Amino acid sequence: MTSVAADVVTVNESRTAAIQAYIDRAIEDLFGSLPDPGQLSAKERRGIIARYTAVLEGNFIYWMTGAYISVGSDEARAKIMDNLREEVRDCHPGMMRRFALAAHAIPTDTDAQAVYHDLMNVRLFIGRLSPVPTVVTMAFFEGFIQRFMPYLAELAQRQGSAEMEYTDVHGICDITHTQELFRALEAEMALEPPMPEQKMYEGVDLLRTLIQNIVVNN
Repeated sequence: MTSVAADVVTVNESRTAAIQAYIDRAIEDLFGSLPDPGQLSAKERRGIIARYTAVLEGNFIYWMTGAYISVGSDEARAKIMDNLREEVRDCHPGMMRRFALAAHAIPTDTDAQAVYHDLMNVRLFIGRLSPVPTVVTMAFFEGFIQRFMPYLAELAQRQGSAEMEYTDVHGICDITHTQELFRALEAEMALEPPMPEQKMYEGVDLLRTLIQNIVVNN
């Protein structure tokens, strides 16, 4: 590796470290706003699981496919494809459906309508196919899911469920997915000039609003 190439790698790693720190803070802030599962009613617990299912079951693969289409580097494509392959091969939407069914939290029209506006904002953002902001957004979401799984599992357990394949799998695999997305981000940032923070984190802000709606819209 030439000294110039080494300098570029170092700069990109420094930039992604700052992004990761921002994302970590955003996730911590979200967790600070989560209600205590022990203080929620059965109806409130059901609502959180149902709205989460309404969002994740039919949208996560779409979001990650948008990330795959948007990126320009072979490294980023390879890492995102690994994520997509696992989602499809292991039928993660089916895991999500079984999880919700066992917790008596299959989404209704009311649940879907409750998140519709914020969900559409995220869909439209992904549809712009902006490489770096999209990968940043998905790295944030994978990091959040990894941390959210024990909370979601507790909600389901309090609903009388013992079906934990979804939360068990994602509590483990999303650690790797998050790390791989930051590596993909390094590759994409090598192709893109620096951008304003407002543009960089727009998708993170939209997704954070959607998650807050999932949790507090009771």
